[in-house]
Amino acid sequence: MDPAFKAREAAVDAALPNFKTDLIELLPALRAFARSLSGRADLADDLTQETLLRAWGNRESFTPGTNLKAWLFTILRNAFYTSLRKKAREVEDPEDINARNLAVAASQDEDLGLKDLQKALKRLPDEQREAIILVGASGCSYEEAASICGCAVGTIKSRVSRARRALLSSMDPEAAALSEGEAGVDAQDDDGERRRGTGER
Repeated sequence: MDPAFKAREAAVDAALPNFKTDLIELLPALRAFARSLSGRADLADDLTQETLLRAWGNRESFTPGTNLKAWLFTILRNAFYTSLRKKAREVEDPEDINARNLAVAASQDEDLGLKDLQKALKRLPDEQREAIILVGASGCSYEEAASICGCAVGTIKSRVSRARRALLSSMDPEAAALSEGEAGVDAQDDDGERRRGTGER
């Protein structure tokens, strides 16, 4: 091994003594986020592995004392969208025939409510799905989610609100109608601006 490279690696490890341990501790959260984005266990494993490799190879760019989880989630999210763009160029599957053939069959005892929630999540626009996953399932603050997604905090709040309404409508239409009636015509668009009484959505 090149002595200069070895010295550089040693310096990076000395500057980030807990990096490897912290990385391992965040593995379950990483995999859960990957599974939520991709919808498949095998793709989630690949995404998680890709994230770990990228994080380790670029660990000198991580600033000690900052949010490692948000940094890793950003890497994973970028890897996910890069893979989507790559696949879109490689193969077209408008009927989802290839996807259906590759899908892993659900186990017999899988909870029906969970399956319904997963289906409802898949129907959400990508931006809303990742926002609700980051804030609702991964425990990120609105600020952290905004940093990961590269948008304003108001945008994340709006996406989470819209995603919650869509999920409620899909899972429990009666409760959604009741909630919609109580909420009135207040709406918030994706740049965080509040509109009242205009009837716009």
